[in-house]
Amino acid sequence: MAVASKRSASHNWHDADSDRSRPIDWPTMTEAESASARSTTDDEIEAGVELLVEDAIIDGDQPVRRGGARAAFSYPTFRRVYFGALLSNIGSWMQTVILGAFIYHQTGSATYVALGTLAQLGPLLLFSIPGGAIADRFDRRTVLMIVSVEQLLFSLGIAALGTQPSPNMAELLAFILAIGVGQAVYAPAYSALIPTLVDRKDMAGAISLNSANMNLSRVIGPAIGGVLYATVGASWVFVGNAVTYLFIIAALWGVQLPRVAIEVGESRLRRLFGGIRAARRDPVVARCLCTMVLFSFFCLPVAVLMPVLAHNSLGLNEDSVAYGLLYASFGLGAVVGALSIGTFLHGRDLAKLVRIGLAGYALSLAAFSLIRQPGFAYPAAFLVGVCYFGTVTSLSTVLQQRLDDSVRGRVMALWIMAFGGTVPIGAIVAGPLSDLVGITTVLLAGAAVSAVLAIFASVAPVHAAPLGDGAFPGTKRPQSE
Repeated sequence: MAVASKRSASHNWHDADSDRSRPIDWPTMTEAESASARSTTDDEIEAGVELLVEDAIIDGDQPVRRGGARAAFSYPTFRRVYFGALLSNIGSWMQTVILGAFIYHQTGSATYVALGTLAQLGPLLLFSIPGGAIADRFDRRTVLMIVSVEQLLFSLGIAALGTQPSPNMAELLAFILAIGVGQAVYAPAYSALIPTLVDRKDMAGAISLNSANMNLSRVIGPAIGGVLYATVGASWVFVGNAVTYLFIIAALWGVQLPRVAIEVGESRLRRLFGGIRAARRDPVVARCLCTMVLFSFFCLPVAVLMPVLAHNSLGLNEDSVAYGLLYASFGLGAVVGALSIGTFLHGRDLAKLVRIGLAGYALSLAAFSLIRQPGFAYPAAFLVGVCYFGTVTSLSTVLQQRLDDSVRGRVMALWIMAFGGTVPIGAIVAGPLSDLVGITTVLLAGAAVSAVLAIFASVAPVHAAPLGDGAFPGTKRPQSE
């Protein structure tokens, strides 16, 4: 396609073939200097996007729709990081799904499955705030590469334990915990990085693609992991995950990314909790985070307890290909839900889409929990996934569009806590409850909470972000709602 080549001849931003994908060689700047630099480049950015659209029309392609997924995917640096992350995420989902099945196979306990999830995702709740502060203080590319190496090494440690006939569960949980701590640093840095790889007007498309990335890997990873688990065993699945970390390391190695604008004179403690101050000063951001906390805690244990549901309700062995395909159906639905926000639903009222998604999730989860035939479970799992990540992507887009880059890492740390960090807390409660009252009752309760959220949870902006002395300098002030 001629768009990228023509743009590279006229512009030196977001181009992998021009100065190694460096958008602008930004030095470390104060907040005031950062704002000045952004204002001086607005005209150039706007002109670059207009040229991209013009070239698409001249070449006979479909015009690039601003803010959509296709516009975001036209940035070479974004594409490179995107595909590196996709391949790495495939390995992560291979390991995540098979770990649950492996632990359940070894122990036969839903509580141990929940403990494994707590070890993996719990650090997101405890360490994401420091991770967000790191993302807003240090070079995000370097942070991501270091953490990826750490996770690679501990994945190899899990693979070594998987070769033992009766692996020590304490050691296994400790290795999972180490990977989770690394993820608490990786997740805010990566979440804050993605929107900076595109122009702000194309942010919604980038967020949609990023959500689809995670869920496309959720489709591919469990399918590959299920086949490998059934044929060569869990240990090789964990080795495969370790290898996939090399893809994101290689993708980051070859690019230069925007540097973080650092606020001068801010104390370390004040910087650490800057995300909380930003959320308190913007009611929309606060409502997005609160909605995600409640949704994650009460409604998402199905993603963790899928092996229990498959075994108890559908009669599927957790180490079977059929189980892998069930999880893949759930993931495929999540891909569709995520992509819908940046494609055919682009431009729709995101606040309304959040409420529609919550209502759809309530209905589909209730149906899924009552099904006893695998043939009907696959399409039901697909619908649960569609509503699940359509809702999450809508919430995330509303949130990210309200943020300034200087505080993005710290606020996204709160999002990671609300999304990934709260899920294991809900799972550690839902796991023992499912042993006592059954998985069906637990999931029906989650569906009821989702229905209540659909009625009462609103993230529609009532007024602009606070102005004057009470405004946090890193919070976006919309021109209009």
